[in-house]
Amino acid sequence: MKKYLPIILALSIVKLLIHLIGNQNYGFHRDELLHLSVGKHLDWGFMEFPPFIALIAKISHSIFGYSLFGMRLFPTFAGIGILVLSCLIAIEIGGKKKTVLLTGVLILIFNAFYRNHLLFQPVAFDQFFWTLSFYYLVRYIKTHANKYIVLIGISLAIGFMNKYTIAILLISIFVSLIATEREKVIKNKWFYISGIISLIIVLPNLIWQIQHDFPVLKHFQKLNENQLDAIGKFDFVLGQIASPFTFIIALIGLFALFFDSEIKKYKSIGITFILVFFLLWFLKSKSYYFYAIYPVMFAFGAFKVQKMLRNKNVLFYSIISFLVLISFYFIPKDIPVLSIEDYVAYQKIQPEKDGRYKLTSDYADMFGWDEQVKLIDSIYTSLPKEDKEKCVLLAENYGEAGALTIIGEKYNLPKPVCSHGSFWLWGTGKTSGEIGITIGLEKEVVEKAFEDFQLVKIIHHKYAIDEENNISVYLCKKPRIKLKDIWPSLESHIFD
Repeated sequence: MKKYLPIILALSIVKLLIHLIGNQNYGFHRDELLHLSVGKHLDWGFMEFPPFIALIAKISHSIFGYSLFGMRLFPTFAGIGILVLSCLIAIEIGGKKKTVLLTGVLILIFNAFYRNHLLFQPVAFDQFFWTLSFYYLVRYIKTHANKYIVLIGISLAIGFMNKYTIAILLISIFVSLIATEREKVIKNKWFYISGIISLIIVLPNLIWQIQHDFPVLKHFQKLNENQLDAIGKFDFVLGQIASPFTFIIALIGLFALFFDSEIKKYKSIGITFILVFFLLWFLKSKSYYFYAIYPVMFAFGAFKVQKMLRNKNVLFYSIISFLVLISFYFIPKDIPVLSIEDYVAYQKIQPEKDGRYKLTSDYADMFGWDEQVKLIDSIYTSLPKEDKEKCVLLAENYGEAGALTIIGEKYNLPKPVCSHGSFWLWGTGKTSGEIGITIGLEKEVVEKAFEDFQLVKIIHHKYAIDEENNISVYLCKKPRIKLKDIWPSLESHIFD
């Protein structure tokens, strides 16, 4: 193991350095603001996702406060963990130094991972638990030690408490093991013990889902209506070949699992790969859901490539060098290592007629939140003390509500009220709501809620996403309705 440590350490440092540059740039992403907000309301579940991310948000806040850089270290460390685990898998299956090197390099040049390991979302941790589960599966197949069965179950269970899609992996691993060693699985009590332990871990979230009438199903239905139905029949496949070299390496690894005598005993992992691919494709999943399975396949692909180029060192290292140089050129598209001005020049983005720049949705979603909060604060601060005690901040979506919650903390703003997603769970606040400051709400909605309202400003931002441009901020008085009275009826619209 010691002889591989310098390789793994060097690769990890490269990945860390890239993130140390990129993690601190631009601003909070809309989803990051939501995930940090749930950290203020620890529970066994939330309307959009399981509880793991809220726990990490709580830990992050206790260490770094609401530091953009500090908060993003957690998904980055998960990404480095994936790199290390991938290299360990390469070692476990008999790979030598070149196999370990190529495995780690494949993680570095898979540019989508920079985006995945930048944002404070469940995605990075999901990929980590997938890779950890595969590491234990490799150890189990290699040694048949029962402790690894339990560890696989625990890893999958904790992963389930982070992102429900890991259930696809659980089903696929179970089916693949039944297909390859049916008797050993059925007659081994440790598989059942592992299942019981895993059930105990996920049970609090299952109970929470039952108590809240399974919001995960409603969320998936709405997601399917708004996003997944728009996904073309072959978009999932096209999303994989968008990174052709890494996809080819994964396919080489898949081929080797079935036909290379040295690693053929791990073919259950190949079956798992195939099952996961077709299940996600059938479910019209977003292409990045499948990225979680690539790290283990990189290890097997690297093993086979190293064998194919065993006596061709010049070619082997030339290929690696070329791929690193090419992939590093595209890094600014996935992680903000450039200032926004330099990025606009790098992408040759021309301004629209209104002076706005059309960025990718992820980057665009990192702009505008600070300006929104400063505007709301200026209005709130201008109110007389007695009006402040009656004031409610009303946000249209979880991005705006998250910004007022997280960024607004340094302004001592009251907690916002929002019926979007998990914010609905936290109710209508503590004030009477006789005064309202709204952000993002349409005039028609404001008219229904208040008799007296004044448009303060229409917000524009040259880099922000369309959804957060041309939005209105109103100062409102004389409410027509009581939020507490209508709040329960809004549950059916929380995913609109």
